[in-house]
Amino acid sequence: MCLAVPGKVLETELVGESRLGRVDFGGVSRQVYLDLVPEAGVDDYVIVHAGVAISKVDAEEARRTFELLEQMGALEGDPAARD
Repeated sequence: MCLAVPGKVLETELVGESRLGRVDFGGVSRQVYLDLVPEAGVDDYVIVHAGVAISKVDAEEARRTFELLEQMGALEGDPAARD
């Protein structure tokens, strides 16, 4: 099953032609492509699927989504599976 997970943008950088960001997923951070959400910046929340931010979301919606995923057990196991 594939999931899109909310995360908080910690930092951004331009690498070649791609915009990348370090995104926190409840204590685990991963590098994510931000090219599809050029308006996302530091301290914004984004929805990430397969290492790519696909949309921006407000903090309250990110919190609710994260709680639902935890209740479903979708975040158990390998933290790398969160992005």
